[in-house]
Amino acid sequence: MTPLILGLVLFLGVHSTRIVAPAWREAQIARLGERAWKGTYALASLAGFVLLVWGYGQARQQPVVLWTTPVALRHLAGPLTLIAFILLAAAQVKGNAIQARLQHPMLLGTKLWAFAHLLANNTLADVLLFGGFLVWAVLAYRSARRRGRVEVAVQPGRTLIAMVAGVVAWAAFAFWAHAAWIGVKPFGS
Repeated sequence: MTPLILGLVLFLGVHSTRIVAPAWREAQIARLGERAWKGTYALASLAGFVLLVWGYGQARQQPVVLWTTPVALRHLAGPLTLIAFILLAAAQVKGNAIQARLQHPMLLGTKLWAFAHLLANNTLADVLLFGGFLVWAVLAYRSARRRGRVEVAVQPGRTLIAMVAGVVAWAAFAFWAHAAWIGVKPFGS
């Protein structure tokens, strides 16, 4: 469990500098330069991500089951993650109405993804991983909202592109990549 916790602390910690230490972050960018800051940020994020993936995989070898998950909650995870993928895609496709309306669709998608996985899973490692991401996303969203709204010029067709991209990415992940990369088939046996 230690690598999972260390990975979460490093990955989410790096992604929290703008939330908990914005002045320090700005000072580091000024001191190092934007490219060096982004490089350091990316390396620390990657190290944290590798640790949390490895740690989660290790924790799944000997799961500490906390409760019995009702089957209905497992079924609810599918549609919730579909919406999460659409929100994630909307964060990447510039000029869409979802982004204009919600402002921070990636953070909302992360919250929904984490919540869906908390509903469907029942181990200590799941609570640490998905609960950690959910708490981080809630705090990051609150921080982003405090910084104010950004006007987004909605362009024709961009919302449809974001929605289709989200559905395609979700289907690819749900029906292939989740099993191939994580070892769990969300649908079927």
